[in-house]
Amino acid sequence: MKTLVLGLGNPILTDDGVGIHVVRRAAARCAADHISFAEACVGGLRLLELLVGYQRVLLVDAIQTAGGEPGTIFRLQPHQLQQSLHSGSSHDLTLAGALTLGRSLGLPLPDDDHLTILAVEVEDVLTFGEECTPPVRAAISSVVDEICAELAAQSEAQAW
Repeated sequence: MKTLVLGLGNPILTDDGVGIHVVRRAAARCAADHISFAEACVGGLRLLELLVGYQRVLLVDAIQTAGGEPGTIFRLQPHQLQQSLHSGSSHDLTLAGALTLGRSLGLPLPDDDHLTILAVEVEDVLTFGEECTPPVRAAISSVVDEICAELAAQSEAQAW
């Protein structure tokens, strides 16, 4: 199964770079021939083109929820994300909207059961800085452990 581990965010906006930090560590620790690792700071339709051709995607990003505890790790599917008309721009779509459009156009995209979002509750996404805040930085190793364990289990299942 062709797999992509994709870290999203802006690595110079403190906690917003958590996805980038995770994917860099995961790539160094659990790389394999059938797994691609990538970084991006895009969303919506621009994100869609990165997902084309993969059967499995692990997407890592920052999340801010009402009353959330920084460093908390969420495991989500696209349909569980807040459904709004657009993402960062009124001319763009949410991830769920982009996936729906891409599938309706016949693009080879992973189904929702094979697209997992690992989201880390963040504290600060506005301050310029290349380091995450302490609670988010502490969560990075746990997310990397989860990714490597999932990739190893997938590889074992494929070997059978």
